[in-house]
Amino acid sequence: MTTTTIRIDIATLPDHLDRSRLNSVAASIEEALKDAGIKADCSDLFSHLKIELPTAQLAAASAVLADLQLI
Repeated sequence: MTTTTIRIDIATLPDHLDRSRLNSVAASIEEALKDAGIKADCSDLFSHLKIELPTAQLAAASAVLADLQLI
């Protein structure tokens, strides 16, 4: 299986997300993707959030991330 990595710069996160609790932000993104049937791993890497997911689910993941105002 091919994997895609999406990186989201913390500075670009919407204002409604708590930048002081990035582990919680990562967990909520991962949960939203899971609820959409996308198996993803989201983690906080200090300067950005890293989301790894199967490339076959990239289009669906992009739609979820757009709904969350992350992209």
